Amino acid sequence: MSSSPRIYVAGHRGMVGGAIVRRLQSQGHANIVTRTHAEMDLTNQQAVRNFFSEEGIDQVYLAAAKVGGIHANNTYPAEFIYQNLMMEANVIHEAWRAGVEKLLFLGSSCIYPKLAPQPMAEDALLTGVLEPTNEPYAIAKIAGIKLCESYNRQYGCDYRSVMPTNLYGPGDNYHPENSHVIPGLIRRFHEAKVAAAPSVVIWGTGSPKREFLYVDDMAAASVHVMNLESERYRACTEPMQSHVNVGAGADLSIAELAKLVKKVVGYSGVIERDLSKPDGAPRKLMDASRANRLGWSATVPLEMGVGLAYQDFLLFHSKQRI
Repeated sequence: MSSSPRIYVAGHRGMVGGAIVRRLQSQGHANIVTRTHAEMDLTNQQAVRNFFSEEGIDQVYLAAAKVGGIHANNTYPAEFIYQNLMMEANVIHEAWRAGVEKLLFLGSSCIYPKLAPQPMAEDALLTGVLEPTNEPYAIAKIAGIKLCESYNRQYGCDYRSVMPTNLYGPGDNYHPENSHVIPGLIRRFHEAKVAAAPSVVIWGTGSPKREFLYVDDMAAASVHVMNLESERYRACTEPMQSHVNVGAGADLSIAELAKLVKKVVGYSGVIERDLSKPDGAPRKLMDASRANRLGWSATVPLEMGVGLAYQDFLLFHSKQRI
């Protein structure tokens, strides 16, 4: 491997991919390769094959994915399973064909059963029924883990997987319907503040508990796991259970999160609940002890991270108005 590896970050325009690029650049990596969707459709196998045969890639961060919240997953299940399966299968297979030895696949905490013991450890995978609202996406992410493990077993590759908890931060999606919970709440509270609206409505009962990780912490974990010596990585994982959870180690209820976002945004109205909307899984807390043993831990507290995310939203909002 070159001392200055040629690194392909798939999905660099997304929140996670963008954070990984920032992290790599901060460490002095200048040989970073990216492609927009217009330049290369990752669901097109021939396009991906041509890319890898021409570019001489040494490492791959597979952060490209079709993502969204409960509403998006419920509305577009076929798109979520098809696009994610095709992207990961094409990138992993064509990376192997081109001789790429190191690859990091980014998954999601939704791979675990809906009623998995909390906090969710890596060995909870495939032990129960998935949360129905995002099962197609979860199935695709599980397949990505198993693709990496299978190529490792059969071909001797060094393909690794990290499973982040709920992420937020710069570059997030603030769409009013298709966003995740933190950017969705930031937008709703901000718009209510500007309009002097008397209340903001949150989905469901507010009782489900969720864990959140600032995206730059996730990027740091990704680069850390990618660069671990093989012996250390393998000592903490197993051939058929090689993924690593990445989480903050603490959770809070959606109602508590809404109060925190309300405080950060500076909204003075009241919070109401729409009980006709789904709650999703009752709790999703990751057991990140494996990542901690490998030398990584989160550094950005939630309130600080939400403040940084709100500043990013204000920048996004100002650009949308231009």
